[in-house]
Amino acid sequence: MTTIPGAMDALLALSKAAHNTGLSDSTLELVHLRASQINGCGVCVQMHAHDLRKQGLDDKKIDTVAGWRDAPYFDDAERAALALTEAVTRISDRSDPVPDDVYDEAAAHYDEEQLSGLILSIAAINVWNRTNVSTRQVAGAWS
Repeated sequence: MTTIPGAMDALLALSKAAHNTGLSDSTLELVHLRASQINGCGVCVQMHAHDLRKQGLDDKKIDTVAGWRDAPYFDDAERAALALTEAVTRISDRSDPVPDDVYDEAAAHYDEEQLSGLILSIAAINVWNRTNVSTRQVAGAWS
């Protein structure tokens, strides 16, 4: 991406736009961590877990993001965001990629602008994951 003029700036602008919708930093980082786990992006898994720890999130919560359905550490809004993240990230896994109940649950917790920001953020982290995985980026190399 660094060889394409403006590509990095465009991706950073997407992330900034999503962040400016009023979504909490921790919600965005949880979403980024979950998508990165699904996509097998070690760089992003490490980075977003690190960022969550810097924000002061409890290790129990960070360590159980992959098992959020069974972990008691997530509130209803976070669960809705994580469910939406999984649906949007795994769009080819089912005939109805983002079921109405998943979308509606997220819409019940986030206003229209935040929901749009959430979807944009999920899309952006998927781009970062796919770029890092396809170019064989190494976890820890960013620090």
